[in-house]
Amino acid sequence: MGKIMLEVKDLKTKYVTRFKENVFAVDGVSLEIEEGKSLGVAGESGCGKSTLALSLMGYYFAPLHYISGDIIIDGKNISGMKPDDVRKNILGTEVAYIPQAAMNALNPTQKVIRFIEDVIHAHDKSVSKKDIFDMARKRFEILGLPQEVLNRYSVELSGGMKQRTVIAISTILSPKVLIADEPSSALDVTSQKMVIKMMRDLMDKGYIKSMIFITHELPLLYNVTDHIMVMYAGQIVERGTARDMVFDPVHPYSKGLMGSIIVPEEGTRDVKLEAIPGTPPNLKNPPAGCRFAARCKYVIPNCSLGERSKRIFDDNRMHLCIHSVEFLKETYAKEGIGIAALSSAKAKAEKSQKSQKSEKSQKLEQSENLEENEKSSEKTQENASKKSNENESGNEV
Repeated sequence: MGKIMLEVKDLKTKYVTRFKENVFAVDGVSLEIEEGKSLGVAGESGCGKSTLALSLMGYYFAPLHYISGDIIIDGKNISGMKPDDVRKNILGTEVAYIPQAAMNALNPTQKVIRFIEDVIHAHDKSVSKKDIFDMARKRFEILGLPQEVLNRYSVELSGGMKQRTVIAISTILSPKVLIADEPSSALDVTSQKMVIKMMRDLMDKGYIKSMIFITHELPLLYNVTDHIMVMYAGQIVERGTARDMVFDPVHPYSKGLMGSIIVPEEGTRDVKLEAIPGTPPNLKNPPAGCRFAARCKYVIPNCSLGERSKRIFDDNRMHLCIHSVEFLKETYAKEGIGIAALSSAKAKAEKSQKSQKSEKSQKLEQSENLEENEKSSEKTQENASKKSNENESGNEV
């Protein structure tokens, strides 16, 4: 096991509405990220992903409020620090955040270099503008951004260039943890690829030590992150490696999410996508017991009694459910849902394809035999004709 770069223990945060109502958006979240690793966070809208991202920075402002828990970055506990201390000593250097709709975060009346100057001067006002420009130019060149971008306004940049510029600005001080909230949303496929490559380069070249990647695009998480955790109603319901989470999810909610993936493979035409019925609970008054119980088809009376305990299995995988792993896997195998159904359909398609190839091979062989017979017949006729001609020539003599 590598060095733990980020450790979160039982983190709880809430929103307080103008009517003084509490909305428990992050409730008892725990996680670990090793140096050089990336963690994906998945879940439907409103499950608490973005709130978790804001909470992990340790910088709280109304209506978001800290309740309890520990946030430890490279051995330093930043929980409960004063906002000014967090802003000066933590943000940018220990942890950096790329918000949703980051393309709209740049003031159109300022040049890109001014944003970088603000970031650096917030930590050290003694750095000259010339030194800042040289540092920014080198970083931009390494990340594949032309230095001309530094003297441009945001309105002069394309959507993909804006997003990459925001990422470069956010990581200019080489933070230990980068939190990216939907960094590739609203981009075309080509721009998405460039943004993802840029973030991987940041890790490979050591400018960031670890990364949390939040997105709705589950196939993207599989290709970008090392581990994935699934959030539902402010809690982590399952965590595992990217491969295990996509191809072998255990929690019923995770299974429903993965079953909604459309995979462009042969045999998927006959596979019906599984929809998750119902809506998430109101986090002003979260239900007792399992928060997914009202939408789960495997619910039993005990699901609504008390808090669910985490089940740890298979090399630190975790799921939050009253049912055992064995029961759930057996049930999924019988029902043939999600990825299992896809695998079955794909196997049928491959079998059908092999059958078609076999038929085609037989037809080809028959055709070749027929052609060979025709050639043999023609040759026989040719020999007979030649012999007949020779006999006629002999008689004339």
